[in-house]
Amino acid sequence: MKELPKNVTVYKRTPDFNEETVPAGLLKAHTTKEGSWGKICVTKGKLLYTIEAEPLESIELTPEIFGVVEPQVPHHVELLGEAEFHVEFLK
Repeated sequence: MKELPKNVTVYKRTPDFNEETVPAGLLKAHTTKEGSWGKICVTKGKLLYTIEAEPLESIELTPEIFGVVEPQVPHHVELLGEAEFHVEFLK
């Protein structure tokens, strides 16, 4: 699992999403802006986070395990049943 750099801070946060409100764009390959990191925070249930760069990596996220999104690296998420999450963006 990737780690967030120590010198980044949150500058933006999404609303909370669930299986009914998750934007379709998050379910298919997308990236963050240059210099922008993401932290996927699950508050309920499970989420499968897939990094679509070599080597491909899929990580099951839970309230105890968050996902790290590197700048401009393609990725997507898949909700595993009922789940709630949000994304924090850091620079």
